[in-house]
Amino acid sequence: MSIHYAISCQPGRHLFEVTVTVKRPLATQMVRLPVWIPGSYLIREFARHVGPITAQQNGVPLNVVPLNKASWQLHCNPKQALTLHYTVYAHDSSVRTAWLEASRGFFNPTSMCLEVVGDVPAPVLVQLTAPDHADDWTVATGARAHKVNTAGWGTYQFDSYDELADSPFEMGPLWRATFKAGGVDHQVAVAHPLPSFDGKRLVADMQTICATQIAFWHGTQQPPHQRYAFLLATVDEGYGGLEHQHSTALLCKRTDLPRVNHNPDTHEGYQDVLGLISHEYFHTWNVKRMRPRDLTRYDYSQENYTQLLWFFEGFTSYYDDLLLVRADLLTPAVYLKRLSKTLQQVLATPGRHVQTVAQASFDAWIRYYRPDENTPNTTVSYYTKGALIALCLDLRLRQEGHGTLDDVMRCLWKKSRGGPIDESDILNALATIGQRSYQSEIDQWVHGTEALPVIALLAQQGVTTHEIPAGPDVSLGLKVRETQGIWITHVLAGSAAEQAGFSPGDEWLGVRTAPKGRRSAGAAQSQWRLKSVSELAAIAGHATQVEALVARDKRLIWLPLTLPSPATIPQLVVQDTQQAYQWLQPTSSVTT
Repeated sequence: MSIHYAISCQPGRHLFEVTVTVKRPLATQMVRLPVWIPGSYLIREFARHVGPITAQQNGVPLNVVPLNKASWQLHCNPKQALTLHYTVYAHDSSVRTAWLEASRGFFNPTSMCLEVVGDVPAPVLVQLTAPDHADDWTVATGARAHKVNTAGWGTYQFDSYDELADSPFEMGPLWRATFKAGGVDHQVAVAHPLPSFDGKRLVADMQTICATQIAFWHGTQQPPHQRYAFLLATVDEGYGGLEHQHSTALLCKRTDLPRVNHNPDTHEGYQDVLGLISHEYFHTWNVKRMRPRDLTRYDYSQENYTQLLWFFEGFTSYYDDLLLVRADLLTPAVYLKRLSKTLQQVLATPGRHVQTVAQASFDAWIRYYRPDENTPNTTVSYYTKGALIALCLDLRLRQEGHGTLDDVMRCLWKKSRGGPIDESDILNALATIGQRSYQSEIDQWVHGTEALPVIALLAQQGVTTHEIPAGPDVSLGLKVRETQGIWITHVLAGSAAEQAGFSPGDEWLGVRTAPKGRRSAGAAQSQWRLKSVSELAAIAGHATQVEALVARDKRLIWLPLTLPSPATIPQLVVQDTQQAYQWLQPTSSVTT
């Protein structure tokens, strides 16, 4: 069984047209479209964008029988080629699905290409045809070219549907560049950059990131990939990335990219872009090859569960910025500022006392990608807490003097041969490098809800904390949106705001104060319109209690609010420069 996909573009209608030819179908042939895309753990129902599917053999129409929301069945003559035809509506600008309009096209095959279900993996060819009147369009992808022209239009080959599913395509009048790092050919494609875009600076920084990471994993040896593509779409507002074996799809604000005659080094937006690039490239090893044993083979038809996202996403989040420091693309001071932000985010999440990070990994399908107003109270991010667990393990290993987390990661790669692992493999690698069991740390930090010893471990590395004032919303236990009023988005568990009776969706209109014992005396009360939470301290003065006026479902409600003591948040500062900077430096590979 060999499979051929022919894909053409109708930009004006936002439609991709797909024809699938199966050379030797099964007598009862099932086809299906994935309901999710690996790396983004949410059922996304891609089939909702698929138009009616028609099928024929030798010119004779066949019935296409739906089995469920994303699967169809046909009765075929196994000796004749089967042809299916359908369209896909493409108007999702994220990195997960498909997009097509007059100046750009993008798609992930998981949202476009029906999987032809068979007994064994079948070779696949994909033929891309350029849209009309698109002479300046080119194609960028990490897929293997079979027969393509200089612009990239033509056929691409894949050993299986899994390889196809892992290969996004970017199309349009793209800004293009190439570079080598670690002996690997890299291509860069940027859609819709500003005219002042400094591509030379971006490519130089990308090359540094890639070379640093290849050296981290392999030293001077050959990495597992021979090619790689960065597919970067720039937009007015947006941010995100999705990893693949030979490429990554990236999304960022175009104003966050470097510009000619502007120094981007102090621009927080550009630091975020470099962190995103570093994060997704690190996934080339840590999740795309060395992956959870639960995800050895993807089932695209349903949720695929694992409790290890704290490792694969969290540890990647630890290394994305750390490797930027080692590449001299972030200063240690900026790195500590960004690490402080991660620490603050975890400490501001009451859900860290409720759910373990292993449980949060398992529940990603129903929690992380479906946040609501109560999310901070019920769960914790496996990205941020996972990054802090990596930090704690790294610092404890260094404290005990038997190695570092760098050594553990390389040990895992070597022992797994870049393949599936589970928690026992992580524990064995920690024991190999640390020369003792780390079961208690994993039990407490991963499977427990105890506080992580981040501050104590950092202090032993010459990094201490300085408490700085938090905002009034943090002190109250609120998250707000101050757009044409003060809108309550989250009320944190155990907070003064919760005790007062604030509710998500409330509009906070005003405040009134009164001397103790005279709260009902209207003449003695002072009433104020509130336009920002930051005004509360000035209005309250020395009062410890006020009444907050909120609008809820058009009803006006007075809430008795006891004002808490001002909160503080930790800011990391270097006490011993030499010791702290030594911790941030790379370590040589060890033989295990």
